[in-house]
Amino acid sequence: MLSLGLDRSQRSVRAALVDEGGDVLARAIGADAADAVRHATQIRTPQIAGVAMFNDDKAGPAVAGVDVVTRCTPGAAAIAAESWIGAARGARHAVCLCVGDDVFAGLLLDGKPWGGAHGRAGAAGWLALNPVERQDYRKLGSLAAEISAKGIARRLSWRIQAGDDSAVLERAGGSLDAITAELVFDGARAGDGVAISVMRDTAKYIGMAVATFAATLDPEVIVVAGSVASADLMLELVRQECARRLAPDAMADLRVEFSTLGPDAIAIGAARLSLLANSATP
Repeated sequence: MLSLGLDRSQRSVRAALVDEGGDVLARAIGADAADAVRHATQIRTPQIAGVAMFNDDKAGPAVAGVDVVTRCTPGAAAIAAESWIGAARGARHAVCLCVGDDVFAGLLLDGKPWGGAHGRAGAAGWLALNPVERQDYRKLGSLAAEISAKGIARRLSWRIQAGDDSAVLERAGGSLDAITAELVFDGARAGDGVAISVMRDTAKYIGMAVATFAATLDPEVIVVAGSVASADLMLELVRQECARRLAPDAMADLRVEFSTLGPDAIAIGAARLSLLANSATP
């Protein structure tokens, strides 16, 4: 059976055509769901589909040409993908912390995605890890304000405005508004001191969030996914920050990994959840 997974959590819609063994047969990205579906299904036609979307997304989950559509949250899709073919493969208790334009998490408890009493479990962007109160914390959530893609870029921009000299500004064409998280990570790889400092602060916040999930849920593995996972130079820093905040025996029993599934992970996970929902046996 083939399943089409759609990720509607980003500006562009991503689609992945996946078989029951976890092989991705086609990938596509489109301006809307119809565009992504059209490109992903040019070779093969799926029998079922899964759509990952935030709870406040008012658009319906219908997929043209597919009768059975399973809806899930992006967090649930992310952890489904990681526990299926990713860094949490085979785990029954796992967390996937997604860090990109948005910050959220997927929770896997006893082999099943867990959404909480009101479907809000995994709202990681609202983790309160800083006693300071800022206006953007109240609007976005304190963790999201610090480690989302815009948050990372904003923190480097503030450092430059405060007088620090960073080559990232030149790479952004001299415009503070053009600074992106990717440019910050590139600057850190190139040895830019301010970018390295911002990267270390980002790793500290991520490590604190990972430690909080570990202390609360006691998972086997916590996977950091999203665009920040491309900054592999942060992995050891995240592990170190997490270790500073957990009991030694707890850290010894925990794996902390960065995802290797790339930007299609949520679409793959949506397809996986659709397969599970339409099969008597996983």
